[in-house]
Amino acid sequence: MTVVRTSVQPPYAAHLRVYEPLAAYPEPERARWQAYAAEHGPDAGEAARPVAAAVLEEQRAALAELAARTPRALPERESGRAYLRVVDGVLYVCPWATRLRSWQALEELRAGAPVALVDTALPPAAREAAEADRERWRAEHPDARPWILTSRWEVPVRWFLPFGDEDRCFVPGGGLPDGGGGEGEGGGGERRDGRPAALFYLVPMAQARRRVARAYRALREAVPDGDLTRGAERVGRWLEEFHPRSLVELDYGGLVHLLGPERLLADRSAGELEEGLRALRAGDTAEALRVHGELTARWRRVLALRHAN
Repeated sequence: MTVVRTSVQPPYAAHLRVYEPLAAYPEPERARWQAYAAEHGPDAGEAARPVAAAVLEEQRAALAELAARTPRALPERESGRAYLRVVDGVLYVCPWATRLRSWQALEELRAGAPVALVDTALPPAAREAAEADRERWRAEHPDARPWILTSRWEVPVRWFLPFGDEDRCFVPGGGLPDGGGGEGEGGGGERRDGRPAALFYLVPMAQARRRVARAYRALREAVPDGDLTRGAERVGRWLEEFHPRSLVELDYGGLVHLLGPERLLADRSAGELEEGLRALRAGDTAEALRVHGELTARWRRVLALRHAN
């Protein structure tokens, strides 16, 4: 894995990704990704490694766009880049789809930030141009969907539904903690040798869909109007958009710098959610509610750090 040295910390964001097999892409896109992988791709031994180096590269590219003299709501052109994995000799591709994700981020910004702040960061004329551009693009790509979902300052509890504790992979950073210290408890995830810590889950699509469908059935019977029930439905619908032999990955991303190594090592959120769902299916509603309440409260405490000074 390439070691990336940078003075820029990645944002405190987690990512839910789908890697589709190369065969899922039509020509000429398939040939383009094959050529891209020949230049940038990992070897077969990289299957269980984090993509932290590529995430930092994507972040630097985004910052370069933001440094433009004229404010832009989204990149002028698609990046043509992707995250890659090779499992059992099969190449899997997760396109960055930067423009599509930028449009989605713009919608989230408009919905969640004060109008004055949005107008300062992105003048109305720039936003209107971006929205018009999006409408034209949507007309040409009616079936487009993002391969990557992003959540800032937390991992939504619903994102753990496709995974089990056995899918968890924690990769400590090498060497001693960086002398400058990091954000959050226990210091940051970045180490002196430049190799960041990582925590991610990786599972085949078929298994992810089964877990989500089973969870949704149990939740719908017990709490049909619950937030997690609606969340399971949304995650399930999104997963159905992709090739059945894809891979699904939950990456804690920049949250490793916020949580610190001790909390990362102890984190078993997917396994806890599994325990709660087993209790629910067994009819032990009280235990299911206890597990879900503790898990939700813990992630809300992480989310609350966005307001820390």
